[in-house]
Amino acid sequence: MAKATRYIRNLAQQGLSLEEQDKLMNAKILIMGAGGLGSGVIMSLSALGVGELKIIDGDIIEESNFNRQIIHKYRSINRAKVMSAKDWVSEFNPDIKVDIEKVRLNENNYLRIIQGYDIIVDCFDSYDSKYFLNEIAIRHNKILIHGAVQGFKGQITTINPEKTGCLACIMEKPMVNDKEVFASLSPIVNTISSMQALEVLKIVTKRGVPLYNKLLTFDGFETETKQLCYTKSFTCEVCSKAPKFEI
Repeated sequence: MAKATRYIRNLAQQGLSLEEQDKLMNAKILIMGAGGLGSGVIMSLSALGVGELKIIDGDIIEESNFNRQIIHKYRSINRAKVMSAKDWVSEFNPDIKVDIEKVRLNENNYLRIIQGYDIIVDCFDSYDSKYFLNEIAIRHNKILIHGAVQGFKGQITTINPEKTGCLACIMEKPMVNDKEVFASLSPIVNTISSMQALEVLKIVTKRGVPLYNKLLTFDGFETETKQLCYTKSFTCEVCSKAPKFEI
């Protein structure tokens, strides 16, 4: 395995085996969003040594992003987030291959975007985008690691179409007023994004227990986590009725 020195603390006692590290270095992960959650996921996966990242985001950097989007620099205001993210990864771990697209996910481009990736990390901040991504994952049998943050609270689950229910089984898509802006606080965002990266680690290495059919919630006020168990709903409009397509 190349670059063993870089990952020596991954491989220390109670850490990863050489085989598990090698699996990470050969993994390909699709990250949807390069904002708050995306920043944390990108940082953690780059440190772990994931071999290939594809980052999708259609936005540019604004000054209001800096309270939680920690990979971006102030000098990059008005620059595409995906370009800034690629630069950060290249400087931090030049061995990682990074593919980027400055686009918004839609029905016309998603097939091309997900091609070749079996694990998708949901770092979107829009519930419309999250539920659309959930439908894509179910339709095309992709593992989806969902994360969301609102104020002092966050949640995460891992959706595996072959083994679990989906986001629509857990809850109906909330009716969000576009004029409402909820806080995104860096300690909460970083907590949830770290858990998302941990789910990637467990799935790639096949070690540990992913959050299958479990919604983990985190309350920053109480520093408290809870797990809500769920199952596939046989009346779900997405995972029980949607046809499956291969790409």
